[in-house]
Amino acid sequence: MTDPIFDLKRLEDRYDYIAGIDEVGRGCLFGDVVAACVIMPIDDAIEGITDSKKLTPKKRALYEPEIKARALAYGFGRETAETIDRINIKQATRRAMVKAAEAVKTQGFEEKNVLFLIDAETIDIPYPQQAIVHGDDLSYNIACASILAKEYRDRLCIDWDREYPGYGIGAHKGYGTKKHREALLEKGPSELHRRSFLKKILGEGPAK
Repeated sequence: MTDPIFDLKRLEDRYDYIAGIDEVGRGCLFGDVVAACVIMPIDDAIEGITDSKKLTPKKRALYEPEIKARALAYGFGRETAETIDRINIKQATRRAMVKAAEAVKTQGFEEKNVLFLIDAETIDIPYPQQAIVHGDDLSYNIACASILAKEYRDRLCIDWDREYPGYGIGAHKGYGTKKHREALLEKGPSELHRRSFLKKILGEGPAK
């Protein structure tokens, strides 16, 4: 479980608020990469918050509305499979994080001194930031962002599954499971598949 004290120690006197940023979908073969940013009240922490990957779907679904209800601000950023193929996943992830950060700043925080804690990344924003390795395990705000991002993208996957049936996107959320790889070989990639991730699977040489 994350400890709000980790964030509180970084607040210090020169910052008004702490924001957390995390992403989901970096390793997927299909669909957008999604980032979330959130500013949570540190003195009223939700018990049991941790990295979304360590929570069951039921727990995440319970935490998400509570995080949104308590958040001072939250926002999302997305980059498409086409963009991922064009500029690579690392740069696309950073761009999604920037969009999420800007979405939060525009919710009445333009004049506030916000420190952005980012899970293992540095991004192009004109605000104070710190890259935190294993941030979703350590930072309360980053862990909350990871839950919001995961729930947001999972809902996208349910919609994508209806639009692109036969790949099992609703079940595996676009990751490279055996079923997903078999469907790719049988059906070929859809327009939302990341072509730069599929070369090895489709026998076109090493993936980028």
